Amino acid sequence: MLSILRKIYSFLIDTLQSLLIAAAVFLIVYVFIMKPFEVKGDSMVPNFENNEYVLTNILGLHLQNPKAGDVIVFKAPPDPKKSFIKRVIGVSGDRIRISGGKVILNGQALDENEYLGSTKTSDGSFISEGEEKIVPEGEYFVLGDNRNFSQDSREWGFVKRDLITGYSFFVYWPLSKWRLIENPYKN
Repeated sequence: MLSILRKIYSFLIDTLQSLLIAAAVFLIVYVFIMKPFEVKGDSMVPNFENNEYVLTNILGLHLQNPKAGDVIVFKAPPDPKKSFIKRVIGVSGDRIRISGGKVILNGQALDENEYLGSTKTSDGSFISEGEEKIVPEGEYFVLGDNRNFSQDSREWGFVKRDLITGYSFFVYWPLSKWRLIENPYKN
């Protein structure tokens, strides 16, 4: 009887140790390396759909700054309790203008047909039709891929780097939509 109790005790201790190690590894990965993020709404259609889950690389943000074309998750400037997912269009020093439904970056109209299809970009309350803005140091101009249904830099301005959580790099849910998230710009 005593040997059975020892075996049960040993099994429970081994199980508890395994669970604690797994929890510690999960916590380290979640806090320092990557976080899951649920896409809510239609602001990133056609590239990301409502209720898709993406992994966001936190560590990569400490190694390099976001580039134009990267998809980032950040605390929403209008409400820091929420997080948004958007595409970086302009980085520090870039000149941004919206004219005739096109995004003009540093004097060149962006060709976004590869990843957006045919779309028009309208102005907003932060940037007006034809007005040029220069992205300040340590800030980013971001837009949703579904420009007609996106609240983004056109409305509330630039995103400060310290609001950025990380880069989205992998869609993992639903399983039928698994894929790497690639930067469509040729940086």
